[in-house]
Parts: sequence; structure tokens; C-alpha cells
Amino acid sequence: MSAVQDLSGEIERLKAEAAHWRARAEAAEALAERDVLTPALNRRGFVRELSRAMAFCRRHGTEAVLLYLDLDGFKAVNDALGHQAGDRALVACAEILNRNLRESDAVGRLGGDEFAVLLLGTDAGGGKGKAESLIQALRDEGFDWQDTRHPIAASVGVRVFSGQTDPEDWLAEADAAMWVRKRGR
Repeated sequence: MSAVQDLSGEIERLKAEAAHWRARAEAAEALAERDVLTPALNRRGFVRELSRAMAFCRRHGTEAVLLYLDLDGFKAVNDALGHQAGDRALVACAEILNRNLRESDAVGRLGGDEFAVLLLGTDAGGGKGKAESLIQALRDEGFDWQDTRHPIAASVGVRVFSGQTDPEDWLAEADAAMWVRKRGR
């Protein structure tokens, strides 16, 4: 075998190894932005999507709405049925949200029993309507635990994109709107 063939073989081996490590790095990065329990983005991934959407909205004058969901009575589920049932409720919640949204929308689990939904290309009326339909879907579909269907109740805050520059500020506004609704019940 000539030195050129040896070198060509080594180059091909290194290219394959680099591709392998690049794929692993991409997979690790994707995992870093996905919730470990539910089929939703984690806070980091959702904030990244929110930042991109905000830039898109500013650049193109597009509307967007942020929904902030907090599950009502979730502590009681954990206390009465156990943490495995609580985990099942969280998974079901994310699945229901994903099923009832467009592919262009994003769902994130921000922590505990709090979720957020980004509705790109949606105005205030559409956001409020979607919030109500999601509340109804969660209640109707619920989650199954030990051969019993349990409804999922949620309070939802709706906040329209109005030029916010920091995604955490927009999340805080939607969270505050959710607490106003929760206290009003």
C-alpha cells in the first residue's frame, strides 16, 4: 500500500469519526433542550424558541401570543395518588397540548406543573380562544391512572406580543396574567 493510500484511508477514517462526534454533539444539544419527563421543550429550549419568535415578529410585524399554564390542584394529585400519577398527569398534559396545537406552535414545560405555549401568527382573540379550548381539552381528555380517568384543570394567562425584547419579561407578564385568572376563580 502506498503512502497516498494510507493517507486517504486515514482521512476517510477521521471524516467518519468527526461525523460521529458531530452527530453525538447535536443529539446532546437536543436533549439539553427537551424536558426529561414530557414531550415538551424544557425552559431553556422554550426560551430559545421564544427569542427566535420575538425576533421574527419584530422583523416581519407578525403577531404572536404566549399562554402560561399552571395546573390546578396538582399537589392534591401527588398527595392523593402518588408522584407516579403526578408524572402521568404531566405527560398527559404535554401530549394534549401538542395534539391541540399547530406544528408552528411550541410547548414548553417551565418547571413543576407550569407549561407555556407559543402561538405564532395569532392575535389576542385567537389566543384567548385557544386558551379556552386547551382548558377544555385538558378537562375532557385528562389522564388515566389505575383504571380511572382524571380530568386535568389549568389556569391560563394570555399575553400578546407587544414588542417585548426579553423572553423572560414576556414569560413573567404571561405568568402574572395566569395568577390574576387563578385568583379570580
